[in-house]
Amino acid sequence: MKREEARRRAKELVSQMTVEERAGQLKYDAPAIERLGIPAYNWWGESLHGVARAGIATVFPQAVGMAAAFDDELLEQIADCISTEGRAKYNAYSAENDRDIYKGLTFWSPNVNIFRDPRWGRGHETYGEDPYLTSRLGVAYVKGLQGDGEVMKAAACAKHFAVHSGPEAVRHEFNAEASAKDMEETYLPAFEALVTEAHVEAVMGAYNRTNGEPCCGSKTLMQDILRGRWGFEGHYVSDCWAIADFHSHHMVTSTPAESAAMALNAGCDLNCGNTYLHLLAAYEQGLVTEEAITEAAVRLYTTRYMLGLFDKTQYDSIPYDVVECKEHMALADKITKESLVLLKNDGILPIDISRVKTIGVIGPNANSRRALMGNYHGTSSEYITVSEGIQRYAEGRARVLFSEGCALFEEKTENLAFEGDRLAEARIVAKNSDIVVLCLGLDETLEGEEGDTGNSYASGDKVDLLLPKVQRDLMEAVALVGKPVICCLMAGSAIDLSYAAEHFNAIVQLWYPGARGGKSIAEVLFGEVSPSGKLPVTFYNGLEQLPEFTDYAMKGRTYRYMEGEAQYPFGFGLTYGRVAVTEAVVAEVSDKKEPFGLPEVKVRVVAANSGTCDTDDVIQIYVKNTDSAHAVKNPALCAFQRIHVKAGQSVEVELTVSDRAFTVVNDNGERIADGEHFKLYAGTMQPDARSRELTGMEPVEMDICL
Repeated sequence: MKREEARRRAKELVSQMTVEERAGQLKYDAPAIERLGIPAYNWWGESLHGVARAGIATVFPQAVGMAAAFDDELLEQIADCISTEGRAKYNAYSAENDRDIYKGLTFWSPNVNIFRDPRWGRGHETYGEDPYLTSRLGVAYVKGLQGDGEVMKAAACAKHFAVHSGPEAVRHEFNAEASAKDMEETYLPAFEALVTEAHVEAVMGAYNRTNGEPCCGSKTLMQDILRGRWGFEGHYVSDCWAIADFHSHHMVTSTPAESAAMALNAGCDLNCGNTYLHLLAAYEQGLVTEEAITEAAVRLYTTRYMLGLFDKTQYDSIPYDVVECKEHMALADKITKESLVLLKNDGILPIDISRVKTIGVIGPNANSRRALMGNYHGTSSEYITVSEGIQRYAEGRARVLFSEGCALFEEKTENLAFEGDRLAEARIVAKNSDIVVLCLGLDETLEGEEGDTGNSYASGDKVDLLLPKVQRDLMEAVALVGKPVICCLMAGSAIDLSYAAEHFNAIVQLWYPGARGGKSIAEVLFGEVSPSGKLPVTFYNGLEQLPEFTDYAMKGRTYRYMEGEAQYPFGFGLTYGRVAVTEAVVAEVSDKKEPFGLPEVKVRVVAANSGTCDTDDVIQIYVKNTDSAHAVKNPALCAFQRIHVKAGQSVEVELTVSDRAFTVVNDNGERIADGEHFKLYAGTMQPDARSRELTGMEPVEMDICL
């Protein structure tokens, strides 16, 4: 249904409501209006990596893990699967007259905030630190979720607008100060792409203030940028209870009525929370007009009509049995395998199971279901941990020994035991094994959203980049045994891996790999498929490389602006093959396009696999403006494509670098064309010295004058 028709019908329906009824529809738990035949509707739904919090669903890897696949086409397919399951569940729940929270078709995903600091606990909800990668993956997700049918299949929501990435502990009172240049260059591009390219139906405001204005009451963000500059036509929703922060924490208003008025007048249509219970008081006090209440209600009902909630639709017949169906499970398996990032390998991987009799599986995350999931997750009908995956794969071929080794962060696993009560067992298992798979890391209790985690001392953020001390002790205990060790890290953010890099034979970043991730991981470890993920975030050597957490200036942050050397760089990831770009040329330069007066450029790339294993890999193109003083410090990602190359063979692909990639942002926050000379780099990693050192390969450089 076109928006014009949906809005016409919405205005007609809303006109039949009283002011009180209209105001009541602006809360996330909108009540029924029986006299008009309108059922209750709860707007709060989650689908970050599968339909969440609404019962059984396919649980895909956490968002940052899916980002590591650098596979926008697959992510669009996954988002389509998520909306299919969302429709199936909505159909079934509605038939039972169950209109509870998390059971609607408005999903508050994706999170396209920039993961600018590895301490942020919610960073694993994002697609990483790069605005271009985040934009491409976010657009793919929104298109897949919303579909292209006669009505919208499900409604996506870009969050959290804008400039939001910790610290969690002060988010309700914090003012994120960002320059006009950083706003346009880093914090806004993904949101702009989701609005202007993918036509995302909703945008959620952040808890914090941005440059002095609460994000859920910011006329700059909502009116000037979102609806003004970008032409956003959907609805705006507050983060949950964020409007109450106006008077409780930001202290920019004095009463709930004033807070409700500030949000509504700025353009916030929907309140996740209860502050809009005071809208009628604000109306009676003359703080808001009937027209403002009406417009918000019309926007919300426009979305409901675009979803076909008052009509028969092509999606009404989607049966419940699509939930966790074979096809969706296969996609989860595929992206889990694509997401794994091989950071080190001295040749120990893949494991040759014909040469090992006993495999030791050790670590607090080896048999942890929680470490499979990340946060904002659904419920799976089956979980396969790393330990279980290895046991299933090795059954009948090798013995698998197991030890938890230590608790995730507590000093002991049994209350009455001494500290380190599982270290001796870990040493015993290692001594009796031919090879050790050591599973370390975090889970949603240590990194996540403030209020949702067990990490109350840091409100879900990390205080440093180290693993908990008990896990560091476990690493040392296992290393001293002297057996070959594969370190598997389950975490959603950068961890200091310097000890593992020095003492262990291989390191694999598993992220939070999804409900059945253990099966996929085992198949990669044993060589059924080659790992091919790339880091969507920088792994730093320590906090000394980073500015203060509360400093939102981008100087020194992420691969585009960092001064020193990364431990493991953005875009890095090894495979069991050896894929290198052997040739790259500018194949075509288009006519210059508006509004920047710059062309698109097509780059033809040849990549060869000189290894002995077939593998996927990711071609990455980076651009550096060599003329402009406004250019970002380091080359920036501007195109990528996942490829498959058989051993001893090569493939040829063509990638398009958009005209926008050749722009710069000046200090006034204006995106402009400035300079004629550019360098393009084509490789399977970024063109920094550390990536060259780790891979032993060089990207192909191209000079171009536009």
